[in-house]
Amino acid sequence: MPDPSPNAGRVPFDYRPELGHRDPNPSAGRVPFDYRPELGHRDEWRERERELAALAQRQYGVVTTAQLRSLGFSGAGVSRRLQGGRLHGVYRGVYALGRPDLPAHGRWMAAVLACGMGALLSHWSAAALHELLRSSATLIDVTVPRRVGLRHAGLRIHRRMGLTAADRTTVSDIPCTSVAWTLLDLAVDAPDNVLERACDQAEVLRVLDMSAVEDLLSRRYGQPGTRRLGELLGAGHVGRDIPGTELERRLLRLCRTFGLPLPEVNVWVPLPGEEIEVDFLWREQRVIVEVDGFETHRTRQAFQRDRRRDQLLRLHGWEVIRFTWDDVTRRPSHVANVIRRLLHTDGRVAVDDRT
Repeated sequence: MPDPSPNAGRVPFDYRPELGHRDPNPSAGRVPFDYRPELGHRDEWRERERELAALAQRQYGVVTTAQLRSLGFSGAGVSRRLQGGRLHGVYRGVYALGRPDLPAHGRWMAAVLACGMGALLSHWSAAALHELLRSSATLIDVTVPRRVGLRHAGLRIHRRMGLTAADRTTVSDIPCTSVAWTLLDLAVDAPDNVLERACDQAEVLRVLDMSAVEDLLSRRYGQPGTRRLGELLGAGHVGRDIPGTELERRLLRLCRTFGLPLPEVNVWVPLPGEEIEVDFLWREQRVIVEVDGFETHRTRQAFQRDRRRDQLLRLHGWEVIRFTWDDVTRRPSHVANVIRRLLHTDGRVAVDDRT
């Protein structure tokens, strides 16, 4: 018997399964528009956010794309956080979490992470991390152990092959070159006074390992900077000359420039019943040099105290002479000539008659 309803049970011609049937209750069983499948359950989402925050805190506020993926965040999830201000791009593949402004350690960590496996903070940036120098440089130095065309805006990338475990270290969890290698990098182009200051500071902080420096110089013989650093350290400059003021540093530099024997710096001279700290001392010749900046003689009491110190030292056989800022900075030949005569050393220096 023929079917009275020939279309019964048939699919309409324009039916599109991907659009779904019209339903009296359209929202039943549907996924909300803002559903985020990579986050899953709300508890899982919260746990993932906690892990992300903890990781960023350990890394001074920065994370990488690879780290985000390892925590379960998809590319779409990263994009949403960038658009929403939760993440901020620092370098390609490196983001700041929460806020775009980073402290120095955050910028250094971001630079190392951006350069990939084996990258090390180096040169001037490593010197600042080691606290050997202060740096306000806008470019961050990073050394990578491979020859690749790696470029990032704001980074100065150096390529070095053959770095050993002894050449690497971490400071505050940031991978960087060792103190010895950092000093070698500085020896390439840093001014003399800056290199000397970095070496002195390494000695003050007790992070200068001379055996490590000697090993590095022998391994990298002929590399730029090795001769200069070797001469500086071999001359016995480091550790003896750690001046406390700019005027003291200038006089010490003057001694080197004019070939004078280097003095002991900021040492205590024992006298009967007391000790007196002096700026520069040549012990064998019993000569003391004091440098007077404006701040040392602001009061009558300071002036009188210094004169009493000089009298006591002379009574006990020390020759004491004082130089001012103008003497050291404007009349260096005169200062060198006076010191040389007091030390009774050979050598000729042009005499400045303006005494």
